Amino acid sequence: MSVTAKSGSAHASDKHGSATPAHGGPPHGTARSYMTGFILSVVLTAIPFWLVMGNVLDDTTKTSIVIMAFAVAQILVHMIYFLHMNTKSEGGWTFVSLVFTLTLVVVTLVGSIWVMYHMDQNMMPMSPHEALTRP
Repeated sequence: MSVTAKSGSAHASDKHGSATPAHGGPPHGTARSYMTGFILSVVLTAIPFWLVMGNVLDDTTKTSIVIMAFAVAQILVHMIYFLHMNTKSEGGWTFVSLVFTLTLVVVTLVGSIWVMYHMDQNMMPMSPHEALTRP
């Protein structure tokens, strides 16, 4: 770890380039890490835009899957470079809360899809004529 003095305040720099204040406050990124995150965000936005506008992949399903993969990568870039989330920040509690939130979202989505699928399968089929003549 190197300690440098800039404008009267000491900052410690870790191996990932993020500077943490010497007084133990929350970690802040350097200009280089913010630029890296910005460039990655622009690239991860431009590629899906090009895929759609250029009709590069003729299949819309493949294009949708690739765009979703780029969206996940974009989320990870934002969490790492701009939100400074990792397993060590704030004693790991930010990462634990992220995992808990993702677990709840997955359970809610999968449960909702499961319930809707089974409701659709278990409904009695009714023709439009039967629907109009039933009291």
